[in-house]
Amino acid sequence: MGQYQWNWGIILEEVYGTGEYYYQWLITGLGWTVATALSAWVIALILGSLIGTVRTMPNKWLAGLATAYVELFRNIPLIVQLFLWFFVLPEVLPEQMGTWMKQDMPMPEFITAVIGLGLFTSARVAEQVRTGIMALPRGQRYAGQALGFTLGQTYRYVLLPMAFRIVIPPLTSEFMNVFKNSAVALAIGVTELTFQMRQITGEYAPGNPIEVMTMVSVIYLIMAFSVNRLMAFIERRAQVPGYISGGSK
Repeated sequence: MGQYQWNWGIILEEVYGTGEYYYQWLITGLGWTVATALSAWVIALILGSLIGTVRTMPNKWLAGLATAYVELFRNIPLIVQLFLWFFVLPEVLPEQMGTWMKQDMPMPEFITAVIGLGLFTSARVAEQVRTGIMALPRGQRYAGQALGFTLGQTYRYVLLPMAFRIVIPPLTSEFMNVFKNSAVALAIGVTELTFQMRQITGEYAPGNPIEVMTMVSVIYLIMAFSVNRLMAFIERRAQVPGYISGGSK
């Protein structure tokens, strides 16, 4: 075996036969990673908050359905869910709708990845929100009802504002995980950061995989650290003494 030829300037070189540079590919991949992760996080936060809230309601049927949702999406691996959404769902839908999904739907890989990652993460967010609500003293619910609030108003004005303050630290982890889990989207063809890394090291620059992988790892580290600092800032602004233990530093 020959000695490894280090070349840390590889990303500044031109991709043979394309007129583009390796760093441009990584920037494109980073853009798709951020777009996928943020779009999925919006779905996860909204849907997860709703499902988590429903799980704590006195209606056993609604709570049961919400629990089934969480168990379904939380316990099936993300990559399997993406395959089901992308390859299986169009085949089981009515022919016209399935054909539209396979041929005419704009950006099918991106949309499928966003929905799949959003639903997967929403189940985890729901569990955090449920835990936050259940951690509150029962007296807060009774106090809201004593003031004449409806059940919905009690959740909106009393329980949820406090619960979200409690669960900011675990939500920070989920937010960071969205960026890391977005790498799975390469399995259905989203040209995100990991996809571009594999393309560069596998087809165009197979002689310098360590440098490219290291640079991509640093990019992921910077994204995760940025999310951590953002959530730490939000936590400090929203903190209620006695209700947040630990958290981001």
